[in-house]
Amino acid sequence: MLLTYLKTFLVGGCLCLIGQVLIDKTKLTPARILTAYVVSGVFLGGVGVYQPFADWAGAGATIPLTGFGNALAQGVRKAVAEKGAVGIFTGGLTAAAGGICAAVFFGLLFALIFRAREK
Repeated sequence: MLLTYLKTFLVGGCLCLIGQVLIDKTKLTPARILTAYVVSGVFLGGVGVYQPFADWAGAGATIPLTGFGNALAQGVRKAVAEKGAVGIFTGGLTAAAGGICAAVFFGLLFALIFRAREK
């Protein structure tokens, strides 16, 4: 149990460390780094490399943005197998609908609870 937590923490921490190094040492904007993480998760999930990594690393690999990209790729792969070419357009959103819905819901909830202030 402790080893699982440690592995999750280290993998998630390494993914965050890579993002922080990219912010500090390059001229990439956070939005471009975010996009690169999602696209790399889609690519690695599409070629079948990310899922075994996610199975080994647990939440350390599924929670970050690369995990979201992998979920999109897996959804497209499953939908194409079931529905054919239409699955290219519907699979990613179907697979990630829960996460997207939760993000919108909690974003709205916190926007209603807390007042935004200028810095």
